[in-house]
Amino acid sequence: MESNIIRFLEKQNFVIVTTIDRRGRSHNSCKGIVKIGRNGHIHLLDLYEGRTQENLRHNSNISITAVDEHKFEGYSLKGRARIIEIDQIRSRHIRTWEKKISDRITHRIIKNIHGEKGHSRHPEALLPKPKYLISMKVEEIIDLTPHYLKEGFK
Repeated sequence: MESNIIRFLEKQNFVIVTTIDRRGRSHNSCKGIVKIGRNGHIHLLDLYEGRTQENLRHNSNISITAVDEHKFEGYSLKGRARIIEIDQIRSRHIRTWEKKISDRITHRIIKNIHGEKGHSRHPEALLPKPKYLISMKVEEIIDLTPHYLKEGFK
């Protein structure tokens, strides 16, 4: 995976994960990335044992989408995933997740101090502990940036 895509994804607070249910319908949910490898593996922690987990147990197809509206840039990554149970998750993944949560809370506090309106509480502090890890092998990357922006204005 290219380093510019890795840097882009690392800056995202969350990504949209899409899985397919038993009836062939898509299911979207928000997940946090905890590790991105140059070898095309992405690890995401899931805080809930719900539809995403159920869908992945019967269909390993997955996509991750992230966009930066301000930069007009984004990517959709498609691939296959496997579930890693909580007792097999490396402690560094949990520590990475905890640091990201702390950083998000700090960022929200700073914005609140500066008078930017946002959520009146700190929802990140109320998040449950991770339930399992999704390990995704990226098979295809789609650049969502419009072609005219990549080519420059003509």
